[in-house]
Amino acid sequence: MVGFGADTGPRFKEEVISIDDEYIVERDSYGGVRKNHRDFTTTPMIMDYPCKGREDWELIKPRLKPDDRRVDWVTDLRNAQRERSRGRYVVFNAIVGYDKMQKYVASERLLRAVLREPEWVKDMYWTDARLVMAMCDIMRGGGFEFDGAFLFCDLGYRHGPFFSPRHYEEQLHPVFKELCDFFHERDMQVILHCCGNIKALIPYFIEEGIDCIQPLEVKAGMDLIKLKEEFGDEMAYMGGIDVRLMSLEDPRPLEKEIREKVTAAKEGGGYVYHSDHSVPNTVSFAQYKRVMELISKYGEYKR
Repeated sequence: MVGFGADTGPRFKEEVISIDDEYIVERDSYGGVRKNHRDFTTTPMIMDYPCKGREDWELIKPRLKPDDRRVDWVTDLRNAQRERSRGRYVVFNAIVGYDKMQKYVASERLLRAVLREPEWVKDMYWTDARLVMAMCDIMRGGGFEFDGAFLFCDLGYRHGPFFSPRHYEEQLHPVFKELCDFFHERDMQVILHCCGNIKALIPYFIEEGIDCIQPLEVKAGMDLIKLKEEFGDEMAYMGGIDVRLMSLEDPRPLEKEIREKVTAAKEGGGYVYHSDHSVPNTVSFAQYKRVMELISKYGEYKR
């Protein structure tokens, strides 16, 4: 699988504010200030956000209009056509919903808005979703061919969703339903990347038409086998293999993990291997090679 997307942000000027031997502080294209390790191996610390309230949003909103300049028509289009000729599954990538809004609004402020300013939150969700859909059509009209859409929206932490299922249903559920309908009308499957414990939201995902959920974070309680048992073939599953086991010196826990989970999840189809989180640099090449050997051993679908 290989993905391509458009720039669906406000396109502010990026700049390096400071840099030393260990850290780099930058203003990003969303207008926020981020502090990062020089090797970019960790999650950045957000030092400032461009949107403190609805007044700021109203100033940013006019910048979120579709146009051709949001697409890399040279490198991305050439690469997309090459990968399609190789038989790759090509997806349209987009960050959407609550996760996208965290680029504009600090998490604590955004969660307060979910509770107290729902109309503002819905306006942000819909403004972004309309831009995403418009840019997908622009890319398709310009020569990109997509098999699916890979949407990114983290909605949970270790113990559950960031906000109640009721707030999800009232605010984000209609947006996701519209996105899924849009992509399905264009013969594109929809994969949703959604970290954390989001089991309570899966019935909504199924109703919306999400075709596959990823990455099924183990430490957040997302149990691949139980999900398969409860929801069956109502959606496909990608992930669920505990990345923490990959760096262990003892290879047995990892093999047990892959043998049990992959064997159960692939029953009847509908499972794609993926780690449950980003693979850290503590996992060596040899260790990850072993992971792929085990996936080949236990994950082959019989023709």
